[in-house]
Amino acid sequence: MNRRKFIKSTTAIAALSTVGIPLSVKGCLLDKNQVSYSKLPQWRGFNLQEKFTHKPDEWLGIAPQWGMSNEPFRKSDFEWIAEFGFDFVRLPMSYKCWSDENDWYKIKEEKLEEIDQAIEYGMQFGLHVSINFHRAPGYTINDILFKEEHKEAKSLWDDQEALDACAFHWRLFAERYKEIPNSQVSFNLLNEPLRTTEEKHDRVIRRLVKDIREIDPERLIIIDGFNFKPSFSLIDLNIAQCPRGYAPGEVTHYKSTWMGDDISHWQVPDWPMKSVIDGKLLNKEYLEENIEPWKKLEQEGVGLHVGEWGTYNTTPHNVALAWMEDNLKIWDDVGWGWALWCFRGSFGILDSGRKDVKYEKFYGHQLDRRMLELLKKY
Repeated sequence: MNRRKFIKSTTAIAALSTVGIPLSVKGCLLDKNQVSYSKLPQWRGFNLQEKFTHKPDEWLGIAPQWGMSNEPFRKSDFEWIAEFGFDFVRLPMSYKCWSDENDWYKIKEEKLEEIDQAIEYGMQFGLHVSINFHRAPGYTINDILFKEEHKEAKSLWDDQEALDACAFHWRLFAERYKEIPNSQVSFNLLNEPLRTTEEKHDRVIRRLVKDIREIDPERLIIIDGFNFKPSFSLIDLNIAQCPRGYAPGEVTHYKSTWMGDDISHWQVPDWPMKSVIDGKLLNKEYLEENIEPWKKLEQEGVGLHVGEWGTYNTTPHNVALAWMEDNLKIWDDVGWGWALWCFRGSFGILDSGRKDVKYEKFYGHQLDRRMLELLKKY
């Protein structure tokens, strides 16, 4: 599908986007015609991982469940998410899914069209689509895990060549989707930037924002802060920010295969519980303290949305649900939306592989009904 046909079709779909959508979502859509970086809608939804990696090889020795195959996004995911009453999807993607592995500037149009299709699904079913570079030229948080042959050859923070390539890719998306309103599409620049200085990080973000806005001045842009903390130094850019919901790791990443030996001393988690790392009481008050810096950022006029959160499938189910509910109550009280990692898979409500869940059959999948009903409450 060429871009002209894509824009024509998405305009038509937008006009029909509330047909067949639950009333709860219809009401949200009406409130979101004007979306501002300073106060994001309370979007609620999931991360979809079809383009998390371009081939399974990177993850085979670490966490095979994350070894995707660069597949098209599934229409059924969008349909079911809307039917369940949610209104948001985040697409954490690797740039290698739409470009040649050995040439940053050689683009695979057929793979970009699969992302176009995801945005069409979002419009069709009333879901906001957040486009995220989980892996960008010169950076992925997962490089620390990968074998040498799968790591980025250059650094986004230190190499001009990598920064220029990253800006090229964001300009490509800005041009492709500049006709799509912010109520439908946002750009989440880099997943969880860290392992550099804040000065270098800010230089990169300012360059990417500049390049996007040269093409699409009003595009809603979101960053993940810096080093899992809010970025106060970039307030002047008029961009929103995304906290995470993975604290404490003793609960959320218990026995996760990619954490290595760092968790060998962790005990089976409970909630509330006392930390085996520092003896601190981990409870709802702990979670509230954890978001205080982000609330201060919000007071400066920056909109917030929890872009990822959840618990791995080795955490006991009752513990996971208790921890989840405390987070959901807190975020509901402060008016923040969220996106669970993930929809299908080890953190999700479908096919999570938890051994202590009585699953419900759902169109060939295993549905965690208790987790779904908890999410729907908030």
